[in-house]
Amino acid sequence: MSAMHAPHIPHKTLTIAGSDSGGGAGIQADLKTFTSLQSFGTSVLTSITSQNTLKVDGIHPIPAAFVSQQLEAVLSDIGTDAIKTGMLCNAEIISAISATLQKFYPGSRPVPNLVVDPVMIASSGAALLDSSAIAILINDLLPLCFILTPNVPEAEYILANAKLENPMFTSASGKIESLEQMKLAAQDLARLGPSIVLLKGGHLPFYKASGKALPQELFNSVDDLSVDLEELELVDLIYDARSKECVELRKEFLRTSSTHGTGCTLSAAIAAELSHGLEAQEAIAKATNYVQSAIRDGLTVGQGKGCLNHFHHVVHRSIEKPTKYNPQPLTNYLLKACEKDWKEYTEHAFVQGIADGTLPKESFIHYMKQDYLFLQTYARAHGLGAFKAQTMEESKAFAEIVVHIAHESKLHIDYCARWGITYEEIINTPESMANVAYTRYVLDIGMTGGLLDLGLAIAPCLIGYGKIGTRLYNDPNTVRGDANPYWDWIKSYNDSSYQDAVVRGVANLERQCNIQQPSEHRLKQMEDIFRTATRLEVSFWDMALNCL
Repeated sequence: MSAMHAPHIPHKTLTIAGSDSGGGAGIQADLKTFTSLQSFGTSVLTSITSQNTLKVDGIHPIPAAFVSQQLEAVLSDIGTDAIKTGMLCNAEIISAISATLQKFYPGSRPVPNLVVDPVMIASSGAALLDSSAIAILINDLLPLCFILTPNVPEAEYILANAKLENPMFTSASGKIESLEQMKLAAQDLARLGPSIVLLKGGHLPFYKASGKALPQELFNSVDDLSVDLEELELVDLIYDARSKECVELRKEFLRTSSTHGTGCTLSAAIAAELSHGLEAQEAIAKATNYVQSAIRDGLTVGQGKGCLNHFHHVVHRSIEKPTKYNPQPLTNYLLKACEKDWKEYTEHAFVQGIADGTLPKESFIHYMKQDYLFLQTYARAHGLGAFKAQTMEESKAFAEIVVHIAHESKLHIDYCARWGITYEEIINTPESMANVAYTRYVLDIGMTGGLLDLGLAIAPCLIGYGKIGTRLYNDPNTVRGDANPYWDWIKSYNDSSYQDAVVRGVANLERQCNIQQPSEHRLKQMEDIFRTATRLEVSFWDMALNCL
């Protein structure tokens, strides 16, 4: 007879919070976080909200007696290793929760790892806690709390209503505006009952170089990357009332709008880590790292603020999101992955002959004829992109590049005329095999693949000529003016009109990748398309150079 085995009992974490119909915050964010951090999640619903990424347009509180009923149902059977509270809505609900917790954990038996996130205002600006409820929160719930996790505005509001005698934090405006004031405020908050205060610094970033706080009038611009700001740093402050120790957790301040649900997720992550038996400081440190990565890999799901990616460490992003410091992550990845082929393409002997003016005239004439024929198909490929586009903005981007190609083709005709080549001679030139191979590959990818595939097939030409033009124009070793018969060609690809087309094309490529975040397998396919098109560019130079 087989031996009996005790059942596996998972770590358990309970959330007492409201529902976010948009899925980014509330119990939805909490349960995703618990699952991601391998803690079995249970929930007590305090309210139902109607909200999306733009606004909260309705709040329906659950009757306090039914909130207590849910809580009793969970604790009487399943129990829990940690609890977090979020949106508690009103005084009646807070009183009911506090009374039920004390019923199950009477006297000296502490409530297990209670993390209180004093949710008061949504990121959209909607009030999530009745003004009459703050006193009940302070008097009934905070004395049961193990870790309190307010942001700076929440800390200011709690302290304004706490009526502490001889507070350490004093300010005529009531505003916390420095790291020193954060430390004083955290100590005052700990006097209200929590053993540990985590005062979050997301609303008070500091300049990394000087250590000075970002002026509040600039805070609303932090997620607008068109506003140039010095590098910012986030400081979360841990104050332990038991040891009187104050610890600073410093991280890069991420300039992004994908922050909906940050507070909910952090408090849930702390509770989940506590459910595993971690000490408070280690649980907080691990939870803040988790949230930092979830913000960095945030998701755009609607028209307003983006949400955190709670499963970022379960399903990794193959390409990071564009940031101020890496605005073209896909393009940079492809150039690095195809570095050898890219170097052979952009530093080809044909290109060097253009730079120093030594390229044989016959090679250049043959190239110009074939390039004109190539541009005809290249324009058709962009027209195909406009056809496949899902938005007017994308169609417009492709159409603008078609217009630029038409302008570039006219320059080819004018340029050829100076070399004694007529338009009739150009259009009657048979396509070379290198030209046929390249153009048909681009069209085949465009017809059989998606919009992103087409963008990858045409990108080496667009980006490469832009980089070649800029490099040769700015290289002091390039022969300039009348001494170089190809100087006008160099200038045309350094011209702002062409460089603007490159910017539009790259932006469209990055946007498509961000919408369709690729798997590792898909990324390899994308890399293969880009590399093949780059190799076909090399063949195009070879064709021109070896025509003699």
